[in-house]
Order: sequence, then structure tokens, then C-alpha cells
Amino acid sequence: MNHDSYSDDYIRGILNTVKSIAMVGASEKENRPSYFAFKYLLERGYTVIPVNPGHAGTDMLGRRIYARLADIPEPVDMVDVFRAARYALPIVQDALALKPRPQVIWMQLGIRSDEAAALAEANGLKVVMNRCPKIEYGRLSSEIAWMGVNTRTITSRKATSGGIQRLSLNRTSARGGATEAAERAERGDGTR
Repeated sequence: MNHDSYSDDYIRGILNTVKSIAMVGASEKENRPSYFAFKYLLERGYTVIPVNPGHAGTDMLGRRIYARLADIPEPVDMVDVFRAARYALPIVQDALALKPRPQVIWMQLGIRSDEAAALAEANGLKVVMNRCPKIEYGRLSSEIAWMGVNTRTITSRKATSGGIQRLSLNRTSARGGATEAAERAERGDGTR
């Protein structure tokens, strides 16, 4: 796979199908990017599990912090790497030891490890590098457009007045399968 660019369908498919995310390198500090991403994804309905050995055993936004991926008592669909690129390969190795394995390895902005990506893909996992799921979710759901950012997506949805409208990624996806929106569009009757 070419990791220099990803199609919107590929990213949307991942964000539509994953439900639980282990965030390796999550920080309790409110001024850290990992905290913003953690909180945002949690507010969008994902089960986000913080992994940080320095804070293991404490809570972050109501979620228990674990020292290692292996300590998480529930399956995870995606491992979000918020650590330097030199740690990506050992994190992927730890992820591959999980039963069941996650479906996706996601490396945050500025993080790229072709060796880690190759290992993950050789074992059937999807990989995203140098991207932020918070930013991608906001871009693809058009939330970020209300702040004047060009998302390269077009929507006819009108923003609600009095606050921030929260859209979802509930759209047709080549990778994520049928969605409620796609099923309503196929019926053509607008019913749920």
C-alpha cells in the first residue's frame, strides 16, 4: 500500500468499522494533543482505552489507564500510536500478540515507520501513518468545515444553530460496508 496518501474511502471505512481504540501514549495533561484526540474520539462514541505505563492504574476521563496493550482486558479494534516512530515497531509487535488481534494500526501525525507498517500488513492489519483520527473524523464528517477549514468534501447538511453540530461518518463506504444512510438511500423512502 502507498502510505504517502490514503483515499477518503479507506479512512472512512476504518473510522466506520472500529469501535474500540487503544491509544498508546495517551496523556492526562489537558494541553497535550493525545488528550484532545482521546476526548474527541470518546465524545464520538468510540471506546477509547488509554495506554501509558507512567500513569497505569489511574483514570483518564473515566477510563482506566493500562501500562501495556497486553494488560487491556477487552478486545481492541485499533491501536493508535501516540509515541515516537522508533517505538512503532515494538508497539506493532505487542499488538500482534493480542488475542484477538486489532484490525488497524494508526500512527499519529509525524509518525511513520515503514518497517512497522510492513509487519502489520504482512499479518493482515490495515495501517495508517502520519494522520490523526480526530482530524480525519472531523474532516470527513464536515465538522471541521465550520471552522473555515477546507475539508475537500461537500455536504448539503445545514449546520444547526446554537452550538456545534455533530455529524457522523454514517455514509456509504467502499471499505466499511452498508450503513444506515446507505440503506435509506437504497430504499429511497427516507424511512429508518
